Amino acid sequence: MVKYSKKAQEKVKKTMHELKEGTLKSGSGKKVKSRKQAIAIGLSEARKEGAKAPKKKSAKKAASKKGVPEKSLERKVRQKVIK
Repeated sequence: MVKYSKKAQEKVKKTMHELKEGTLKSGSGKKVKSRKQAIAIGLSEARKEGAKAPKKKSAKKAASKKGVPEKSLERKVRQKVIK
């Protein structure tokens, strides 16, 4: 399990407090209502300040999918077999 730094924990705690008060707003200026969104905002702010926090899940998936797509590999293999 990934360990979050104290700085990241404090940032998330602060954003959760703002959520409960009703003062937390997203980047577009709308009021945040979701607990998950509040946590994401807190972690994002912590990352910007250089706190130890794991990377976003979407960033991990995008990095692993880089390269040649499987379908194009399959086509190349089929073309070689046919020839």
